[in-house]
Amino acid sequence: MKIKINIPEAGNRQRVVIVGGGFAGLQLAKKLDDKQFQIVLIDKNNYHQFQPLMYQVATGGLEAGSISYPHRKILQKKKNLFFRMCLVEKVNPDQKIIETSIGTLSYDYLVVATGCDTNYFGNDALKEKVYPLKSVSESIMLRNRIFLTYEEALSISDEQELSDKLTFIVVGGGATGVELSGTLAEMKKTFVPKDYPDLDVDKIQVHLVDGSPRLLFGMSEKASANAAKELEKRGVIIHHEVFVTSYEDNVVKMSNGQELRSANVFWVAGVTPNSLPGMDEASYMRNRLIVNEYNQVKGYDDIFAIGDTALLTEDRYPKGHPQVAQVALQMATCLAKNLNAKSKGAGFAKFSYKDKGSLATIGKNAAVADLGKFHFKGWFAWWVWLFVHLMTIVGMRNRVSVFIDWVWNYMNYGVSLRLYIRPKMNHFYDEEGYKS
Repeated sequence: MKIKINIPEAGNRQRVVIVGGGFAGLQLAKKLDDKQFQIVLIDKNNYHQFQPLMYQVATGGLEAGSISYPHRKILQKKKNLFFRMCLVEKVNPDQKIIETSIGTLSYDYLVVATGCDTNYFGNDALKEKVYPLKSVSESIMLRNRIFLTYEEALSISDEQELSDKLTFIVVGGGATGVELSGTLAEMKKTFVPKDYPDLDVDKIQVHLVDGSPRLLFGMSEKASANAAKELEKRGVIIHHEVFVTSYEDNVVKMSNGQELRSANVFWVAGVTPNSLPGMDEASYMRNRLIVNEYNQVKGYDDIFAIGDTALLTEDRYPKGHPQVAQVALQMATCLAKNLNAKSKGAGFAKFSYKDKGSLATIGKNAAVADLGKFHFKGWFAWWVWLFVHLMTIVGMRNRVSVFIDWVWNYMNYGVSLRLYIRPKMNHFYDEEGYKS
């Protein structure tokens, strides 16, 4: 048995252990009453990641620090909250203990908010060949790949090799896929001719491969059509209702028999929940934890799940709620109210999701918005998108930084973040546990 994590005893408070510091876990930690509970937040990183803007880090529009914020800084005013950076390896519901990479920890209430990872839809061979975009570190890796591509292209004389190098394939037609492909196409017409005047930009191609019949399938048909029109206007080649079946030697094979050649395949096709070993298999459906209207995991009274990993079905959402930030935030807020009320003897209130709308941007002055009964596009939707994301970013310093970069980029596409930076690999990465 591993040693216990070094955390003070909870005393007369109940201990709430939250696994995951994403939108759901962080919101819960902020909303729980630390006068009534001892709160322990566990995450594999010591910072919160703002996923909706990772594509902008990947394309050199924002610095990584602008969309990341230390957990300890966010929560430092809560005196009975403890943060530990580690990996949770297993849950032992019978003993009410979790096992982690740094020791064991008991809980009175366990909240699973582990979020999602990249979904390769069973084609695990793709993992080592394509570039995902689900973390800040992956966004930096993607940025390195994009700008290294342009540097290398200047030294390539073989036409086929150059064509492969300058062909970008984005797999996935959701918001991230639309935003990433739109930005790549915009880069072709803005800074690339300035930074690489001796590169033939006409050779740059951007393909968007989507398995759905239309882009932004979770949004209205009007928004989907407008997004496709804007992307095509920018030169993006869209492939609908096709799936990538394999990727070997720069050849992408698709389910319709078509083949594309590229040295740069960016995979944003879907997500799969991060699960925790130890709970009953009956608690899972499609890798998500089945929860009731109070977010209690099926079969357990003291284990809850919120955010992307929680599967709550209702009439409007027979397959579960969409795996987006608003659902996570609302679930966390509801659960915090319930736990705070329960400690005072009150009952639980049922969770009900209130859809506040969806937004997606295609490029400068181009976005689509579904806000209730209102559907609009263009520059106004783009400014709404900017405002909503700016207000959602954690930390005033980050908001100011993002705002300055956006304003400067809007005026002249001059943000100087187009850097190729890679760490010098050495034994310290293993010894200090950086790989985890």
